[in-house]
Amino acid sequence: MPGADSRDVSAAHPAAPCWFCLRSQPKHEHIAARHVSQLPGVETFLPRIRFRRTRRQGPVWVTEALFPNYLFARFNWQTQVRVVRHAPGVSDVVHFGPRWPTVPDELMNELRACFGETSVHVVGEDFAPGDEVKISGGAFHGLAGVVARVMPARERVAVLLDFLGRQTAVELPVAAVIREGEVRVQSADRQPP
Repeated sequence: MPGADSRDVSAAHPAAPCWFCLRSQPKHEHIAARHVSQLPGVETFLPRIRFRRTRRQGPVWVTEALFPNYLFARFNWQTQVRVVRHAPGVSDVVHFGPRWPTVPDELMNELRACFGETSVHVVGEDFAPGDEVKISGGAFHGLAGVVARVMPARERVAVLLDFLGRQTAVELPVAAVIREGEVRVQSADRQPP
């Protein structure tokens, strides 16, 4: 993990609580976070994103972990690693042989500030003409464009793209475009436009 402190915690045995990255069982991040947070002296943080996904039945709002199968916990490694590792929903505490990397407090403070009290970042999809967007998925994946028209009843937007040397208007589902600079997690069950 970038910015992680890779000191050998097993040799250092810090007495103070540190942030660690936990791996959860598949699709059990929220379960692991709930159980680990109930342990005395343990603090958890599970950053999540909420966005609209198109399904056959129509669009639905979904909430997913920002880092699938991972969450963060602050605890005293010396006294609590065993109970944290065996909490329901937890697969293990991330370690590399005898190295148990910690996550710096500064990095965790930044991440928590970005996600606020609820730990959920809502990826908004209220577009207006003139918004700069990027296409996510499908044949135009990665191309940048400008919203020309919004069709809320059909949940579609018309986007102007510079494609093959000329401007072309393309009509896409709202779920297929994101604001310039935002990142969307691509799921296996996500259908391209």
